[in-house]
Amino acid sequence: MQADTKMIERYLRTAKGQIDGILKMIEEDRYCLDISNQLMATQAILNKANKEILASHMRHCVLEAVKSHQQEEKIEEMIKVIDKLVK
Repeated sequence: MQADTKMIERYLRTAKGQIDGILKMIEEDRYCLDISNQLMATQAILNKANKEILASHMRHCVLEAVKSHQQEEKIEEMIKVIDKLVK
């Protein structure tokens, strides 16, 4: 993986902390909308991590496939990922 691993790790540790906090909020029977807001914040940070990983994949793996004239497989991979993202 060519992505900035330190940044990805930071995002994922933040998300992990947010999830731990959400679990505590549920245990404490906190207000539903406060829990929902924390869930959305966690989803946003996970989306940032995913965006960075996908961007890195395109900059490195897909570019290498194009240079070696083997781009069809990588293009199909990206189409599948985009399909998942837009569902």
